[in-house]
Amino acid sequence: MESMPEKNLFMICREVKRTAFSSMPENFTVRTMEKKDMEAWLAMPFDDKATVKEYRSFMVDYFNRVYLQDEEQFYNKTLFVFNEQNQPVATCATWKAYGKFTAIHWFKVVKELEGQGIGRALLTIIMDSLSDSDYPVYLHTQPESFRAIKLYSDFGFQLLTDKRFGTRDNHLEECLPYLQKAMPPQDFHQLILTEAPEDFIEELKDVVTEEF
Repeated sequence: MESMPEKNLFMICREVKRTAFSSMPENFTVRTMEKKDMEAWLAMPFDDKATVKEYRSFMVDYFNRVYLQDEEQFYNKTLFVFNEQNQPVATCATWKAYGKFTAIHWFKVVKELEGQGIGRALLTIIMDSLSDSDYPVYLHTQPESFRAIKLYSDFGFQLLTDKRFGTRDNHLEECLPYLQKAMPPQDFHQLILTEAPEDFIEELKDVVTEEF
């Protein structure tokens, strides 16, 4: 499967599908992030040491810009999954982007453990922790994360069709053919497309940074 240049996709969950929930596999534990986990958090989104090094300054800048003003909340809202050797193998967070709406941040399972149910169980914990007032929930992703997109869809997330959100274009139309080729037919056909709420679009019109 050929890769795509980095493209933006956006999703919304108005109501979670609890039928997607699952339990964490045995021998894995979950806890909130601590300051000692910062190096692991900076590296977690990337699959090799070279990319970790290349994007370190980006991650540090993102942390300082988005989370530093409420650092304690960041640690409380970020979860890590650890294996039996106490090594971090997955992470995910929720955050009030721009102080206004709930967003899923930095969902990642290390590549060698994908497909073992860890991500589904972690997202279960994340979504189960939210109250009705936290909805709708938003996230930003890329077409190459098609396995995660399928998982998000299971939980009730739908792809947003609007052309632009804040500082970023939405590349849904050009990404759909890629997703159709990359995903099993039954997974692709369960994807739901929807328009974003008007107030969400309005709130993003004047933003100059990316917080989800």
